[in-house]
Amino acid sequence: MMTSALSGARWLLLDEYTGEVGEPDVTLGVCHDIDGLFVDPEPVPPPETFTLLGCDPAGPLLEALRHLGTERAWLPSIALTPVHRPGHRPAKCRTYEHGCTCEEELIDVTVVGRRPSAARDGLVDLDLRGYVRLFPEHGLPEVKPDGTGFRLSALDNEKLGECLDVAGVFRVRPAAPVRPVTLIGFRPEAPLPRFVEGQRITASLIAIQRDGHIAGWAGMLSAAVVSARPSRLGDGLLDIALDGGVGEPWLSGAREIFQMWYDGGPAEPNLWARYDRLLRREWLGVAAGHRPQGLPDKPADTTYHLDGRLVTDIDAFYCTIGEAINGPGGYFGSNLDGLHDCLFGGWGAARPFRLVWHHSDVARRHLVPGYDRPTHDPRCWRPNVELDDLLEIFSDRGVEVELR
Repeated sequence: MMTSALSGARWLLLDEYTGEVGEPDVTLGVCHDIDGLFVDPEPVPPPETFTLLGCDPAGPLLEALRHLGTERAWLPSIALTPVHRPGHRPAKCRTYEHGCTCEEELIDVTVVGRRPSAARDGLVDLDLRGYVRLFPEHGLPEVKPDGTGFRLSALDNEKLGECLDVAGVFRVRPAAPVRPVTLIGFRPEAPLPRFVEGQRITASLIAIQRDGHIAGWAGMLSAAVVSARPSRLGDGLLDIALDGGVGEPWLSGAREIFQMWYDGGPAEPNLWARYDRLLRREWLGVAAGHRPQGLPDKPADTTYHLDGRLVTDIDAFYCTIGEAINGPGGYFGSNLDGLHDCLFGGWGAARPFRLVWHHSDVARRHLVPGYDRPTHDPRCWRPNVELDDLLEIFSDRGVEVELR
């Protein structure tokens, strides 16, 4: 598709999925807007209640019980790994080093009650309040796996004890709401009859800049056509209503961030600092999707300067190092795995290099031990990334860091 044909459009739909391996991708068309791509976050659901029945607590769980009634008995995570009966392991169950795929995880857990168990002397029943980490793509925890009990463990696989049974975890939960999508002002590349009711569209969403240049990946769409009607935006354009939505829609506040890149990208550093923690995550996603392709790394032994005055959380660090190496709006990882990948080259900096971290005392105060919710999903807890974790990664990859 020629650049002139993209002018004025905001999004390109590219079918990379339905053809045979080796066949070229198919451009479905471009559109001016996508209603449903940017959404308000779901309200934080109320915590659920669970009970560990016949529990023999150990480790941090036992320690938390010692404080029950005097202070909050809280744990970031309790993994429940079923002890399957011999010869009765489900066919779909797969084992790994610390458990199996039948495992479920409770997140942001507070112990609210304790009492002797009727199951056996010396055991206790524990009432908990928290969330189940839900992965709908892996199946929801509706049916309790067959077994003789559950092993309990923490995020780092530290043992928390065992229990004979659990209540409140395995049950039917309301399905996640379906977010419909409408392609507004869609100009099809394929003939009109392709977009009839029931026709399925599977496509990558690619952002387009104001000048018509293709910018970066923005998500995946997979849904069926509900209706296709002429758009008020012009002759030959359609508004296409779909029965589903984008796999992972962006927060509504990210529309402004996409607009910035539509207009050519950030022109000065630290513009990400105007956004809250959740939108900084969205900023990193947009920066990754709009990263220029094919640019060579800067030479090895280059010195980069990181302005640490705004590194008050781990997302601020990723925004800052991206700009230290690749300029305003630059990307150099958005999590530890991404940082690892970037340090192997191909992302703007060749090793070895030197990083001068100015105002590092800010990170020393904020990137500290603990647990964090790094996404807009209130059920997603994980250990904090600490300053020393970052310094260890740099050291292992031959990057000299000077803290100032």
